[in-house]
Amino acid sequence: MLDKAMQLAIQSSREGIQNNDGGPFGAVIVLNDKVISVAHNTVLKDSDPTCHAEINAIRLACKQLKTHVLSDCELYTTVEPCPMCLAAIYWSRIKKIYVGADRTIAAKYGFDDALFYEQIAQPVENRDVPCQMMSLNAEVEPVFQEWQNLNRAIY
Repeated sequence: MLDKAMQLAIQSSREGIQNNDGGPFGAVIVLNDKVISVAHNTVLKDSDPTCHAEINAIRLACKQLKTHVLSDCELYTTVEPCPMCLAAIYWSRIKKIYVGADRTIAAKYGFDDALFYEQIAQPVENRDVPCQMMSLNAEVEPVFQEWQNLNRAIY
């Protein structure tokens, strides 16, 4: 499955660049050796900076499986995920990632995630995009209490 899934991811990345959908990235999600979703970057096509291949593949897999939990799934991606995609992978609980190439390949062609990794490591007040913490815990926390009172599961 490893070779087949990675080849599908690479093929999807090619389709995406041929269609001018976005950058040269592809991803595949597999469950029990069955391909659940195949996707590529559609940032340009969708005018949406979150439409990376991994996130598109996660969205498709969640719709296909009718769940937001992909804990039995594996993700195959052409290049090491950016911090946004890595967060989505963790949020979806994907159990394993197979990466075709590390982030230096993407950086070599102008897709450099280094700044994002550096910014995440900084304290909030030192990041390039200003973030003002408003200390509205008293106003915001009741919403969380209301949600908790509904006794709904997160995962």
